Amino acid sequence: MAFDLNEVDAGLAGTIFAGHARHLASVGSTNTLALEAAQAGERVGVWIADEQTAGRGRGGHGWHSVAGDGLYVSILVAPALPIAKALWLSLATGLAAKQSIREVAGFEVDIRWPNDLLANGKKCGGILVETTVAPDAMLRYAVIGIGINLNHASFPDEIAQIATSLRVETGRGVERETLLVMLLRELEKELNLLENEQGYTLLERVSQASTWIKGKRVRVGEEGGYSGTTAGLDARGFLLVDGDDGMQRTVLSGGVREAR
Repeated sequence: MAFDLNEVDAGLAGTIFAGHARHLASVGSTNTLALEAAQAGERVGVWIADEQTAGRGRGGHGWHSVAGDGLYVSILVAPALPIAKALWLSLATGLAAKQSIREVAGFEVDIRWPNDLLANGKKCGGILVETTVAPDAMLRYAVIGIGINLNHASFPDEIAQIATSLRVETGRGVERETLLVMLLRELEKELNLLENEQGYTLLERVSQASTWIKGKRVRVGEEGGYSGTTAGLDARGFLLVDGDDGMQRTVLSGGVREAR
């Protein structure tokens, strides 16, 4: 179905994103467009695409994009945060996505640290945050890329065992415009909390919202690969894992999967 930008504009009235949403039928990567705008001096913006031909995820992984079936969006923001706590943006975005999906689709997704949205153990969404630092070690700007599988009926064989959509899980379609408006409104709330409370409640709320933060048996790809049990988040938002060898490690680059 055609994307209704007017509906989105109306829904964003009164937010920092009002009047800043742009829609494209097809684009290589919305994150690339947002980064180019940021480099040109913009500090707030929303880019929505029906499809991305060169969408990317964390670690350079590709993203399966079907025209009109998913929500593919990049959001440019410039919150007053130290760059050392940039990971908080990914965690806060995960909470905003989880809440918006609950409100719009009536479905509870899980958050796999640091940036994946899971539905019944399969990936239905991902978050990619790209940041730039200012000379004072504060965040200059951040581009938050979000992809959520909404109305996909099926997936290619190579990812069918690990990917799903909200339609597959609920049996109902989800309107992109409605979810986007809710997502941006929830994200604005999270950004305000980060700036005003400096993340005081964020780590606790992420721990409560995700089954992956404490007591989860996982396999971690970095440091040559190891297994263990998740043991919470450190003050920066990085995941702690009690390794099977008795050593506690801090996961720095993702790649956390359930141990089989």
